Amino acid sequence: MRAEITLNEGRGQPLPAGQGLAPQDLLGCTIDHLQRNQELSADGVRIYRKTVNAHERHHVETAASGRGVLLGISLRDGHRRRILHEHHASCHDFGKGSIYVRDFCDRYRADMQSGFDFVLLEISHPALQRAIDERPGPRVGGLVDVAGVRDEVLAHLASALIPALERPAEVSLLFIDQLSVAMTSYLVDNYGRAAPATEPRPNRLLSRSHEARVKEMLRSKMDGSISIAEIADACNLSRSYFIRAFRETTGQTPHQWLTAQRLERARALLEDAERPLADVAAACGFADQSHFTRVFSQHTGMPPGGWRKKMQLEK
Repeated sequence: MRAEITLNEGRGQPLPAGQGLAPQDLLGCTIDHLQRNQELSADGVRIYRKTVNAHERHHVETAASGRGVLLGISLRDGHRRRILHEHHASCHDFGKGSIYVRDFCDRYRADMQSGFDFVLLEISHPALQRAIDERPGPRVGGLVDVAGVRDEVLAHLASALIPALERPAEVSLLFIDQLSVAMTSYLVDNYGRAAPATEPRPNRLLSRSHEARVKEMLRSKMDGSISIAEIADACNLSRSYFIRAFRETTGQTPHQWLTAQRLERARALLEDAERPLADVAAACGFADQSHFTRVFSQHTGMPPGGWRKKMQLEK
């Protein structure tokens, strides 16, 4: 597959000019000022390169929205911007490799006091949440806002994206996915905002359709010869997210749930007094009769033969 690319045009349609303002793209850049306007898309991430002449000045503004977060990485020295906050303004200088991170949930207004050349990643909330959920260690509640901070790692990763943005026909979507995941994970690790100790992880439940599909897939492989990756991919979920969501939905891990299904089927088959235990073991996905006996005994407190005799006496 090839990565999607839009060259020399903004994402979607230009925003209409208001009160005499020139049309802007969805990042708030004045379209007529852009010398370079490139775009790639990955899973939950859109990657841009925006370039404005070094001596060009203009105003950038975006309304508050739920689009996610924006990471910008400067590709050259000499950019300066004045960010207009609700009750004050702050000025920031960007050298080559300097970054900024901001949340689209906040209105953003900035006076660009010089031109710029940035690689930018628009990271959707689902993509950011996946990175947060998959991160080991202390809970992260989001990203901190930064501006003008130099980051060598992100600068290096941004430079790797430049050839892809310039020659999209030569790059695979897998490459873009890998870089966007690496950059998002790095952001969470290094610019994550610690969540309050009292803040629990939100519930992550499988949808009814996903739950039914997963259970069907597990039942079709009673011997357990199916990977977590296969199931997670079928639901378009990460492996760690799927495991957590399955556990919160069913109260069991996938392996525990499948074992319970095996044992339920085994108890039903054991009611046939003439059926050999080895056949029951094979029909329920156990490696052999010894494996079946060990698992059955651990969960019921008695071996399959003893359980069968007990059931017959109670009838």
